[in-house]
Amino acid sequence: MTNTALVHHRWSRSEYERMAVAGVFAPEDRLELIDGEIWEITPQSSLHATAVRKAEEALRSVFEEGFDVRVQLPMALGPDSEPEPDVAVVPGHLEDYRDAHPCRAALVVEISDSSLDYDRSTKARLYAANDIGEYWIVNLVDSHIVIYRQSDGGEFRQQMMLGIGDSISPLANPDEEITATDLLP
Repeated sequence: MTNTALVHHRWSRSEYERMAVAGVFAPEDRLELIDGEIWEITPQSSLHATAVRKAEEALRSVFEEGFDVRVQLPMALGPDSEPEPDVAVVPGHLEDYRDAHPCRAALVVEISDSSLDYDRSTKARLYAANDIGEYWIVNLVDSHIVIYRQSDGGEFRQQMMLGIGDSISPLANPDEEITATDLLP
């Protein structure tokens, strides 16, 4: 009897992008690369899709100048991660990202139902490690929003919860407010 070692391959962003261009993935595949691992994204419920649209509309009304609000588009976070957050507010204009995905964001929002544990752990660590200024989870399971702030390169040091009737000002635009109702379907 022989012992066979299992090999776990970690992918780089450039390998992942080359696989996509080469047609390794089907066009309908919903995937993201997180810390060198390719994750399949679960299909969206209508509630999830509605929350994505609500977040997009709320953020576009608050971030009109100097930012691009991107919906379910890739971000280049380090050499081995290319997540596709539900909504990301990135500096600049959409044309700034014609040749490369953004590598930083003022705010990232994930809409969470079946992905809640993943978004609280894996995604939170990824965004904190890449100095994302602010990370919001719209928790559809419990009908509240969790706000993460002050990343220290590995985790967020501040966490707040917003319920119906509560509001918050994004760090990148403190003169504006968004209510939990603006985000929850």
